[in-house]
Amino acid sequence: MSTPKDFNDRMLSLGLARVAEQAAIASAKLIGHGDEKAADQAAVNAMRNELNKLEISGVVVIGEGERDEAPMLFIGEEVGQGGPGVDIALDPLEGTTLTAKDMPNALTVIAMGPRGSMLHAPDVYMDKLAIGPGYPDHVVTLDMSPAERVEALARAKGCDNTDITVCILERPRHEEMIAEVRATGAAIRLITDGDVAGVMHCAEAHITGIDMYMGSGGAPEGVLASAALKCMGGQMYGRLLFRNDDEKARAAKAGITDLNKIYTRDEMVTADVIFAATGVTNGSILSGIKREIGWITTETLLMRSKTGSVRRVIYRNPFN
Repeated sequence: MSTPKDFNDRMLSLGLARVAEQAAIASAKLIGHGDEKAADQAAVNAMRNELNKLEISGVVVIGEGERDEAPMLFIGEEVGQGGPGVDIALDPLEGTTLTAKDMPNALTVIAMGPRGSMLHAPDVYMDKLAIGPGYPDHVVTLDMSPAERVEALARAKGCDNTDITVCILERPRHEEMIAEVRATGAAIRLITDGDVAGVMHCAEAHITGIDMYMGSGGAPEGVLASAALKCMGGQMYGRLLFRNDDEKARAAKAGITDLNKIYTRDEMVTADVIFAATGVTNGSILSGIKREIGWITTETLLMRSKTGSVRRVIYRNPFN
């Protein structure tokens, strides 16, 4: 069992950036080609190949799915050449539909922390709420109604409801939430996919114009988003949602006993982590892949929660 002391985040961070870059580069040729599965598979293959070059004893705790659902980068898969024990949360291509349709904000995303540092979230839905840094703890909560959250954040920010912008995933299940938020006077930025990027937008409100994220989406992506906010600053809350007994059984298998628990950011990610994301298509946070004859250029966001450092890496690489 490794300890946070064994986890040399500084030395591993550039290796993690390369993992994200190579997954993005592998999916680049499939941008706009309408084949979600092929784009995802290319990213998975490249990410796995790069992870196996690192001197780590890694376990995928957030991955492509259970072993019987995903041939590679499945939950529980071991990666690396040996070294300190680490937890890995990843989404080789966050926004497969965005990539297939050449729409904004597709990313490759990966986070790494000491062994035992990340919530083993089952593949179920999670009710999510996130805001950026600079606010008192629990200024907004999952127990508030959507309208109450808008009003509480506006008071904390010292502005009117009309100055608040909320990011919500555009799904039929969110129609009532969207109507309630709009009734407060707040604006809504609807996204079609990619709620890790949606949560990250809150941490850079001065760039993205988004103050808050709310709505339900995949629980694994909630853990990834928490890792990002642990590096960028901000608050996040999540509560698992279960539609049937099979999903409750998945939670039990992951060691979760309190099915109604509201997790904070630091309960989903309990120790310092490193986080890397590379833009696949152009977006609010990162530029997408640029291809020209003989060259390919990527932009990667690389962050360490221990130091609060945020590095943007422009990688221009000869490409045949």
